Amino acid sequence: MASLTMEVYRAKLGDKGEPVRNANGRAVKGEQTDMGFRTFALIIAIGLGLLSAPLASEAQQAKRPYRVGVLHTAYFQNIPVVEGLKAGLKAEGLEEGRDLTFDIRFTRGNVQAAPATAAALAKEGPDLIFADSEEATRAVKAATQTIPIVFTQVGDPVAARIVKEIAHPGGNVTGVSSLATDLAPKRLEILKAIFPAVRRVWAVYYAGEDSSLAAARKAQEVAPLLKLEVVVRPVRTPEELVTHLKGLRPGDGLLAPPTLTMNIPGVILDLELGARWPAVFNTAFWVQSGAVVSYGSNSHADGVQAARLVAKILRGARPQDLPVEGANKIELAINLKTAKSLGVIIPRELLARADQLIQ
Repeated sequence: MASLTMEVYRAKLGDKGEPVRNANGRAVKGEQTDMGFRTFALIIAIGLGLLSAPLASEAQQAKRPYRVGVLHTAYFQNIPVVEGLKAGLKAEGLEEGRDLTFDIRFTRGNVQAAPATAAALAKEGPDLIFADSEEATRAVKAATQTIPIVFTQVGDPVAARIVKEIAHPGGNVTGVSSLATDLAPKRLEILKAIFPAVRRVWAVYYAGEDSSLAAARKAQEVAPLLKLEVVVRPVRTPEELVTHLKGLRPGDGLLAPPTLTMNIPGVILDLELGARWPAVFNTAFWVQSGAVVSYGSNSHADGVQAARLVAKILRGARPQDLPVEGANKIELAINLKTAKSLGVIIPRELLARADQLIQ
């Protein structure tokens, strides 16, 4: 303000303090210079106003929080993977309420409800949809080809035809794979270590789920190295599932599928607890529900990892340009209480390696 006042003063008196004169040698009146200054100031003000208008508009747009849709098939809204997603986004500088809002839809275990739920979510037009599980991801992908999608808990996204390639997903989808196919050999090894009497392992899965088939075939491929036989059994109805499981005999074990369709993992858990059939699961959720052992990705960590992809997309990246990532955190979970009740002795080396021990 001081410099501006000095310029006005100098405009009236001239650079050397002398009055400003016109062509006839007469001193210019202050009112004339004031009028010229006011006109000049008005022009500047209008110019600044025009320049600042786009900036104000951009600032107003930037204040609108991103809208993130979430679809999963679990029984509760804020499951570990969703909590991990929120924590990961906060670490990326995107805080709930201030920078983004969540619209969380879940089907309470009913995977058949996923398509309708996904369609309703996509209709709301969120900036991005986060899908947890293969069933949820399939449903969201069918519901929209334009809204960016980030997934977790998909065992083999290429085999499931969710993406074209791991390095170049294509379309509007990318995410974090739970590596079900890659981890199948290790699950067999753990099953054999805990239940050494097992000779034959049943890989039962819902027919049509290509990622479950890929994991079963991988297990079948490596089974001879562990002196095991893997029997692959696709099923289409609950009745067919019961029929197949009636064929279990002493020396058999069960390899739970990576998906929840028809609640096959839940049926296998009931068989383990009720009829004492050996089994191995994909996530610690089942161990927390009473299963003896699981080996697979950590749901909360998957959410944190996926949040980095979500943040990149919200800030302008395209999902088709972001490679699918493998889960960073793989964990071994053991339920010691269940093992004791079933008379199962856990080898010391597995106890030493376990990430979760449930008493």
